Amino acid sequence: MSMGSEDHANLPSGDDTYEKDYPSEKGRDKITQILDACTKPRDVDQLIALSTATGGLVSDEVRRVAWPVLLGYASTADGIQTLRSWRDLPRHKDEDQVRLDVNRSFIYYPQNESEKQLDLRKQELSSVITQVLREHPMLCYFQGFHDIVQVFLLVLGLEQAPNAVAHLSLLRIRDFMLPSLSASVAHLHLLPSILHAVDAKLCQHLSQTQPFFALAATLTLYAHDIQEYGDIARLFDFLIAQPAVVPIYFFAVIILSRREELFDIPADEPEMLHSVLSKLPKPLNLEHLISRTMILFNDHPPEKLPKRAWAKISCHSVLKTTYGSGGDQSLKDGEALFELQVLQLRRAELRKKALTRIWQYRRPVCGLGFAVFVGVFSFWLRKRGLDSLVTIDIKRIWEILSFLH
Repeated sequence: MSMGSEDHANLPSGDDTYEKDYPSEKGRDKITQILDACTKPRDVDQLIALSTATGGLVSDEVRRVAWPVLLGYASTADGIQTLRSWRDLPRHKDEDQVRLDVNRSFIYYPQNESEKQLDLRKQELSSVITQVLREHPMLCYFQGFHDIVQVFLLVLGLEQAPNAVAHLSLLRIRDFMLPSLSASVAHLHLLPSILHAVDAKLCQHLSQTQPFFALAATLTLYAHDIQEYGDIARLFDFLIAQPAVVPIYFFAVIILSRREELFDIPADEPEMLHSVLSKLPKPLNLEHLISRTMILFNDHPPEKLPKRAWAKISCHSVLKTTYGSGGDQSLKDGEALFELQVLQLRRAELRKKALTRIWQYRRPVCGLGFAVFVGVFSFWLRKRGLDSLVTIDIKRIWEILSFLH
């Protein structure tokens, strides 16, 4: 089905938010404060506080003004192509998977729409995702990305969504769009440290269960699991306003809220614990969870987590580049950080392969034999344009061999 501009102009907003439950007078006052914070000179700190406070940004009409400010851009000029030009760009390698996932979108919201309207929604969703991927071809699509983008599409509309999604992808969820899941898994490994900081007994109870139960929820910013449009839009107000590490704290709060339930399951049944933890409880008391998340985050900030958890996170990860006073970042900055992370992943993979080989031949590798190995390994790295990695990797190998002998 071809997309007609008139058909798309007739699509209603996805707005089904807290506005209907929010006290009208207080709501109007809050809207005024939000819009004032978005007006030059902008008060981003105030906007963050209002986005986090009860009710969030109140309505989609307000979000269309506030989300771009929270994402760090103010116009369509920051690195985004025109709506027409992206169609002429080379096809992205993941477009077949995009098509499959888009066909499974808009399951829970918006409600009461005709098949024709839903088909148009899906075409718009496909356009937004494809535009972002073609304009930033280094990004790797992941299943569940469409869950995030459909919320942005419903809130912002077809014209505004691509720019917002590009900023989100490169500056806030970049770790999830790398060619390896390693950076995503690093997010999950913060969970045990957060739990240990506040409830060591519960952390120990879950110690036999790997934190992969949190992958689907955190990877999609909870859009895959939350079925009410008003709830996910409200949660996005909060998550977009906070550093990229906060979704992990949010999941930790959910775990803490289920403490009694989890202790009813034996610690030596990790499969059962994983099954329970991988499903969010229903209903979610979002405002309570958001409030508890901010308390946990402020009481136990990332840099003070036990087991040096924060020190193990890459300095190029969104966990760190969105935390503290990193300053405004552009799409170009995001692309540069992406390339640095790819280089780190390549280095880690090379190191892993080299150390595995050393372990296999640990006894023969000594004296002259090790000198030959070092020369070959150094040449191999340089041939791949990784000269800067030679010193650090060889140093690490010497440390391991010293330990072995």
